[in-house]
Amino acid sequence: MGGKVAIVADRIGWEERQLIRTAPDLGLHIDWVNDESLCLGHPDAPSITAYDTLLIRSRSYTRGGLLAAAAQASGIPTLNTTHAIQSCENKLVLRALLRTAGIPVPDFRLVVSRKDFEKALDELPLPVVLKPVFGGMGKRVTLLRTRDTAHSVYDYVEDLGHAFEQACLVEPYLGGSSVRCLVVGEELVAAARFESGGTDWRNNAALGNRNEAVALDHEVRDIVGRVVDLLGAGIYGVDLFETPDGHLVNEVNHAPGFRAVASATGADIPAAIGRHVREILG
Repeated sequence: MGGKVAIVADRIGWEERQLIRTAPDLGLHIDWVNDESLCLGHPDAPSITAYDTLLIRSRSYTRGGLLAAAAQASGIPTLNTTHAIQSCENKLVLRALLRTAGIPVPDFRLVVSRKDFEKALDELPLPVVLKPVFGGMGKRVTLLRTRDTAHSVYDYVEDLGHAFEQACLVEPYLGGSSVRCLVVGEELVAAARFESGGTDWRNNAALGNRNEAVALDHEVRDIVGRVVDLLGAGIYGVDLFETPDGHLVNEVNHAPGFRAVASATGADIPAAIGRHVREILG
């Protein structure tokens, strides 16, 4: 039996094109549906009733979780679930969930005011990283090496940011590399290490920095497995920091880019996602 799937996103990128291309081989039909034109809320949700499931890949920091909640209220299942998406969209909520579950995360401080920021600088050794609670793709993540610069940077957060943009995390700088683990369903299908290059200190995969495949050792599999147990089966990019004391979960992306991981590892990630969708539809 065929399945009709909507990729809900504001644009079609490399990943979405690969998913659409792979779909017919797996008995699926995938359309792109612009996430700016759904107008959800009606019980029958006329813009999505033709689909068996929605694959939420919105780039918006908050749009994905809202759309998933409205779609599920209309009886249309989503990947990922509303719980998973809304947990991943908010870095503070995610860190709190992970820490409560005993999953290792970096030390951090929540900053919602100048007083918070000053206390965070007192408690955490420089250099530190300032990052927005709502955000992705490495944007507005700032490395602060000196206290003078830190206060100047925070002026911009305080004066120019909207209310939700002023909520930030401050955490120790843990080096210029991280490991992106690509999960489909409950399976860790591939992992690659990303390292900062050139003049940009950030190692975010979206910035196109150096990458290489890494072995999926027991510790990595255990941590990623515990993250999936917490959030539920789905499609995730689990980002880990490597430290002398082991791996720490930095972030979990609910709509991960996977072009760089696929390139580094040779893993057929679109096919893995298609098979997972096929299993869900039955």
